[in-house]
Amino acid sequence: MLAKTYGSAVQGVNATIITIEVAVAQGLHFNLVGLPDSAVKESEQRVEASLKFFDYRMPRQKVVVNLAPADIRKEGSSYDLPIALCVLQSSEQVTFERSLEEYVIMGELSLDGRLRPIKGVLPIAIEARRRGFKGFVLPAENAPEAAIVNQLDVIGVETMMDAVEFFEGKKVIEPLVSDTRELFLTSQNTYDADFAHVQGQENIKRAMEIAAAGGHNVVMIGPPGAGKTMLAKRLPGILPPLTLHEALETTKIHSVAGKLSRRATLVSTRPFRAPHHTISDTALVGGGSFPQPGEISLAHNGVLFLDELPEFKRNALEVMRQPLEERRVTISRARWAVEFPANFMLIASMNPCPCGYYNHPEKECVCGPGVVQRYLNKISGPLLDRIDLHVEVTPVSFDQMTANRPAEGSQSIRERVIQAREIQTKRFENHTGIYSNAMMPSQMVKEVCVISEAGRSLLKTAMERLGLSARAYDRILKVSRTIADLAGQESIGIEHLAEAIQYRSLDRENWAG
Repeated sequence: MLAKTYGSAVQGVNATIITIEVAVAQGLHFNLVGLPDSAVKESEQRVEASLKFFDYRMPRQKVVVNLAPADIRKEGSSYDLPIALCVLQSSEQVTFERSLEEYVIMGELSLDGRLRPIKGVLPIAIEARRRGFKGFVLPAENAPEAAIVNQLDVIGVETMMDAVEFFEGKKVIEPLVSDTRELFLTSQNTYDADFAHVQGQENIKRAMEIAAAGGHNVVMIGPPGAGKTMLAKRLPGILPPLTLHEALETTKIHSVAGKLSRRATLVSTRPFRAPHHTISDTALVGGGSFPQPGEISLAHNGVLFLDELPEFKRNALEVMRQPLEERRVTISRARWAVEFPANFMLIASMNPCPCGYYNHPEKECVCGPGVVQRYLNKISGPLLDRIDLHVEVTPVSFDQMTANRPAEGSQSIRERVIQAREIQTKRFENHTGIYSNAMMPSQMVKEVCVISEAGRSLLKTAMERLGLSARAYDRILKVSRTIADLAGQESIGIEHLAEAIQYRSLDRENWAG
C-alpha cells in the first residue's frame, strides 16, 4: 500500500514543498531515497523507536521512502513525523479519517515519541498557505511561530501519538490562532536601552539621530570607556518601527537560522547584532556546507554593530563590501545559489590607536611614530568609503556624569526620525529599492542634493583646507540632505553642509599624524 503526505525543504529564506511517499511491499530492508543527508537517513532509527514506544511496529518487509523532487537535497531531522505517519498508514496499522495529503507535516522525533522543535517554520507555513494546503502539523513549541500565517490550520502536537489520534479522528486539536497585527503592535516599542539614561554626549546623540534618519553607516572613534558601545546599543530604539512586512521578513531569517526563542512568534523590534571580532567571514556573511544566514542577514532591517573594528580579520571586513552596496548576499555553489537579504545599518567603533589615547584631552598617547596610521590602515579605503559618518567620541567629564540633568529620551528623538523618513519615502516613491538618503546612487545625489553657490564655495573651501578626500564629496551631500530633512527644509542650507562636513574625521589628511 502507498501512503503519501507533504513536508518541506528550506533553501535560503524560502521553502519548497517536498512530497513524502512510503510503500511497503514484499522483501527486506528500509530504503530512503531522494537525495537525503545523513540526518534524514538516520530517521529510520528514530521512527522505529517511536513506533515501538507506542506499541506499533516497523514492518519487517521492504519499506521504500521517497522524498521528491529527488534533485533537491533534503537536510535535517524534521522529516521523522511524516515518515512515521506514512509507515503506519502504508502498513495498515492505522486507518486515518483525515487525509495526510491535505497537510504539510514536519517534526523531529525523540526515542520516546516526543516531538522536538524544528527550524524554518515560518517560511514553510507561508509556502503551505500559498500552495493551498488545509493545515500544517508540527511540534507544539513551533506552533506560535507558524500561527503568524493566517488561513492555515496550525496543529501543534506534543507527541507522535497526538498526531496519530488527530488523523484517526479520535482527538480534537483546535488550530492555534494568533492575531498577528495585535501582537505586532503591542510589542513594537519594547526597547530596554534609552537615550534618556545617557548623560552628556549630545554631539554623539545628534550624529546617531542623523544616522537613523537617513539610514547612514557610522564609525565612532574614541578612547576606551567613552561610551561608544552604550550609544550604539541605543540606536535601534530611535529607528522607525518595523512595518509588518519587514517584521515577517526578519522573522523568516531568524526562523531559518534557528535563532527564535522557544514559543517565539514575530520579531517586532529592530534586530541588533554585535558579533565578536574573532568571527570568521563565513559566520559574518553567511554560507557553509549547508548555507545559513550570517550576522549581516540576522541584522536585516536593523543594526550590525562591529566593536573594535580594526581587530576584525581583514577578509571578514572585505566580504561585507558588496552586501553593503547591494543590500543582499548571494551564496553560490557549483549547482545552486541561495540569496539572503542584508539591508542593515553598520555601526562600528574603534580606538584611535593601539593604546587608545590618541587625541585624548587628558591622557597621553604612548604609541610610536607611524603606529597610529598603521592601526587605522587596517580598515581599507573601499570599506571606509561606505561609511557616511565619522564621529569622534570624547570621554564624559565628571561634572556631566553627575549633573543629573534630564536627558532627551529615545521616543522624542524617534518621532523626529520618523518625520524625516516620511519625507524620504515620498521623495523616493517612484524609485524601486531606494528608501533612504543613504541608498541614493551617485547620479541621484546630483539631482536630489542641489546646493547653492554659497554652499558650493563652502564645500570647496572645506575640502581644500581640511584635506578631505574626493570620496567624501557624495557622503557630505547625502548627510546634509538628511540634516535638512530633519529640519523640515526643502533645500540644503549652508548650516546643513557645515554640520555634515564635521562628520568626516577619517578623511582628513594627516588626521593621525
